[in-house]
Amino acid sequence: MKRRNFIYSSSLIAMSVGVFGKIKWDGNAYVGEDPTTTDILGPFYRPGAPFRTDLIQNGTNGQTLHFSGTVFAKDAKTPLKNSLVEIWHCDENGVYDNTSDDYVYRASFKTGADGKYNFKTILPVPYQAMEGNDDSTRPAHIHMRISGNSGQDLVTQVYFKGDKYIAKDDSAGDPRSLNRILESSTNSKNEKQVKFDVVLKDEYVLDTASFKKITGLYDMKKGNNIEFYREGDQLFLKRNGQIMEAMDYKGNNSFEGGLGFVKVQFEFGTKGKTLVKVNINGEGDKVITFEGEKTLKYPG
Repeated sequence: MKRRNFIYSSSLIAMSVGVFGKIKWDGNAYVGEDPTTTDILGPFYRPGAPFRTDLIQNGTNGQTLHFSGTVFAKDAKTPLKNSLVEIWHCDENGVYDNTSDDYVYRASFKTGADGKYNFKTILPVPYQAMEGNDDSTRPAHIHMRISGNSGQDLVTQVYFKGDKYIAKDDSAGDPRSLNRILESSTNSKNEKQVKFDVVLKDEYVLDTASFKKITGLYDMKKGNNIEFYREGDQLFLKRNGQIMEAMDYKGNNSFEGGLGFVKVQFEFGTKGKTLVKVNINGEGDKVITFEGEKTLKYPG
């Protein structure tokens, strides 16, 4: 069964109480919460967004949204301070600011001892990932990256209940995204409010020496190059100069992006060669594979 058809043919009520529920039975009582699941980074991540909580642009006709929550350790009880929370999303016209110095609808926030974050922004809208192709329409969503604390760095997205495009979207329609499809409420000013608590996993990170062996620029042939570089706990993939994915270490010199859509395997050949195989999930069950060799090693 294709990922995006899963929610169509499953009971949301049964799923939310069962496998994908937040509460677990410890033998005596229901406790804890599942770790927040990953999602794809997407092609529009820009590092270095300014620290601010108010993202509203003058003259916008977008609906005001208060987006807040708490970053927790794996027990879902202990708040994590010094968590860097980055968010980014499109404007009311479905457009991302990819170039301006203003970082429109992009922001960073550092949590205090209470682990809480909050942003005042607008409700993003669905947009066509490929212009003129209705089937490519992505549901409204907010991208997040949480890093800098004692938990595993996390890249994820949140969606909004009632969005008709969720079920057909490869990411939002994946069953692992269910607990990130959020209810919204309305305050006395007719502004939307959404709360999203994040639960991180224990860190599982490749050692520094090994990171140095794999980071660098790779020739993937056919005019493609891929750059791998470290950012916190994660390995970032930049294809032909564009940041495309953030990946977690999975053991045995392998990494995996959000929802497993991108998988990378490194091998060390003779004469100091470092080789890589990149598998990317395409439409349906199609997998696109790139293989290459490191051509430029970074200093350090």
